[in-house]
Amino acid sequence: MTPALTRRQWLAAATASLAGLPLASRAGAAGRQQVLAITFRGKTDVERGFEQHVSSRKLPMDIAWRDLGGDANRLPAVLDEIRAARPDLVYTAGTTVTLGVVGPHDGVVPGRHITDIPVLFTMVAAPVQSGIVPRLQGHGRNLTGVSHVVAMEAQVRAIAAYRRFDTLGVLSTPTERNAQAALDELHRLGHERGFRTVERCFRLDGGSQPCADGAADLVRELKDAGAQWLYLPPDSFLGTVAESTIVPAAMRLGLPTFASTERLMRAGALSGLVSHDLDVGRFAAAKAERILLERQAAASLPVDLPRRFSYQIRMPAAQALKLPPPQPIMGYAELITL
Repeated sequence: MTPALTRRQWLAAATASLAGLPLASRAGAAGRQQVLAITFRGKTDVERGFEQHVSSRKLPMDIAWRDLGGDANRLPAVLDEIRAARPDLVYTAGTTVTLGVVGPHDGVVPGRHITDIPVLFTMVAAPVQSGIVPRLQGHGRNLTGVSHVVAMEAQVRAIAAYRRFDTLGVLSTPTERNAQAALDELHRLGHERGFRTVERCFRLDGGSQPCADGAADLVRELKDAGAQWLYLPPDSFLGTVAESTIVPAAMRLGLPTFASTERLMRAGALSGLVSHDLDVGRFAAAKAERILLERQAAASLPVDLPRRFSYQIRMPAAQALKLPPPQPIMGYAELITL
């Protein structure tokens, strides 16, 4: 007869079903808080900033990482693990993962979405527009989060401050909610401020996964459609091909690029109004500390937009494009010389 499993053995068996470090049971790690963290395309500097805060403050937290490898179909298995292992906190990275875990605020499905464990999200560009919360404060959900993208209106003003435009090109992934929320906001602002948005989407393969096939041609189509800037929205797939394909294609066409995130800025974009990913991660970890160690309810903590950001300009790109920054911007921009 098979002997009964202890709670510790059962938890270890439940969490061994997916790659990554298993969640430690509470019985085996007295006083330590268990965090299950879910990423969509691997760790970024946001996650490294989160870990740095936990390590530097010697916080009693154990973090088990789960990555979906860009495939949202792997999420149900992680949700089963959460329900079985009952971590103290769930960390989610990105809009796709976050919505998959908690559901939209007006469409939670009992038994599918996690509602009885606090959730902390990052890398969500538009928490309200994407439906995660109805408002940033007083949202009433068992979650909180930190966005990594500066308000769209500020980004549009920053683009115009460098070089005025009446047509903005956007290349995005049709299945990524962050990017589509950004597009919706651009259309709204364009109507208000009198500019036009032209857009192209990455192609999807037979499994509905985005691919880079023909991506350089899409950049050319945007240029031919009259785009005076190529806006790089918060889009995890775009982040994987921006440096190798998208930014070089734009440079060859003389099309300046504006980055919405630090990762896209590092891919070679001409300019961007961005928050530093490490700071976003540290800020999120400070929220985790308040939830787990100070026992503050996640619902009582507002969802925060970036508190620190910088206007970055890549000077080699400016020289290659023959677009020197206007003098007023030089007084406050962070100039990147590499």
